[in-house]
Amino acid sequence: MKNFYDVLQYLKTYQVYIHLGKRLWDIEFAAMEVDHLYQAQVLSDKDYRRMKIVLAREQQEEAKREARLAR
Repeated sequence: MKNFYDVLQYLKTYQVYIHLGKRLWDIEFAAMEVDHLYQAQVLSDKDYRRMKIVLAREQQEEAKREARLAR
């Protein structure tokens, strides 16, 4: 997984569809869903770590983007 879209596509395999209307909210909610799948032992350690890294990076980029637009 290389980006947020890849994470969303993976989550869809477990019937998890995310669209809250704001990209930052979608990223945060996806992170919670990934946590829940990991706690349910559905995800491997490797997949979990990879998804959390991708989501953290995407969250930082989106927060910066929103901060620039708010100026």
